[in-house]
Amino acid sequence: MALDHYVSRVHLKKFYSTNLGDLLYAIRKKDLKAFTPRAEDICRIEEGSTNAYLREDRIVEEFLKGIEPKYSASVEKLENDKIDSECIYTIAGFVAFVRSCAPAGMRIGSRLLQGAVEMEAAILDSKGLFPPPPPELAGMNLTEILKRGIAKVDVDPKFPQAIGISSLLKNLAMFGNFHWEILRNTIEDSPFFTSDYPVAIEAGRDPNMLNRIVPLSPNLAIRILPDRSIRGQQADYTFSNFSYRHRVLTRSEVAQVNRLIVRCAEDLVLFCENHHWVASFVKKSSRFGIDLRTHKQPQGTGMIMFYQEEVVEMPEQRGPGILE
Repeated sequence: MALDHYVSRVHLKKFYSTNLGDLLYAIRKKDLKAFTPRAEDICRIEEGSTNAYLREDRIVEEFLKGIEPKYSASVEKLENDKIDSECIYTIAGFVAFVRSCAPAGMRIGSRLLQGAVEMEAAILDSKGLFPPPPPELAGMNLTEILKRGIAKVDVDPKFPQAIGISSLLKNLAMFGNFHWEILRNTIEDSPFFTSDYPVAIEAGRDPNMLNRIVPLSPNLAIRILPDRSIRGQQADYTFSNFSYRHRVLTRSEVAQVNRLIVRCAEDLVLFCENHHWVASFVKKSSRFGIDLRTHKQPQGTGMIMFYQEEVVEMPEQRGPGILE
């Protein structure tokens, strides 16, 4: 069986330590265990790219053939301010792939579908469209059964992955037409981290939309600022709406980016230099993760439900992304 990387090795190798050679430092959030893996040995799952819901079950591997070979050159173009369409396509494609195929993205997608099914079940239940439950459930309706946890909606994570893979090109075009901030880190003793889900989120100017922060190397990251007007447009692979600016971050801004990277990691935090402050820094944010929160808004005689990713304190950390 194939061991498929959901965070590309070309990305992970950017964070190799100069002290360790072809290794990088890692800390697990769930138990704070530290170790020094190779890029080949982390962020991978057996048949992770195989999806039986798709007509071509390994089509995402074909997509990656147009992304991974150009990744390093594209990072260099960003560093040297020589950005072209190929660079935008490659980096936006990397972001779209991680969001679709990383365990965190699949988990979040599953929660979205679960919430949608539960909402639909409540609507149908209120209209009396379900048969009465068995006597053992004391006359409870389906809404109450789900609320009490007696039954639950179980979503196969491969299904939201299939939706994400089917939308890769659309999402690539969307990210590539947003405004990017190219974040430069010149603080030598505080390089950027990466993780097993290197697409951190933060609140944007629009409270209903999230910025995405993506570390690309220890001294370079991008912040993708969404534009509501672009989301519904036809995919534009010329990236005619793309714009960017460079920013050199202060020490406190670097710390905030790294804090978000740790909090948004599913389980593995990865870095190139094991400075004395790193372990305690990771520990302070290790209880946090990305989850999907539901927001309800009354409208007429009904209710509109909004789902949004948020960084929250998690009851436990999950981490299938390491094979030892």
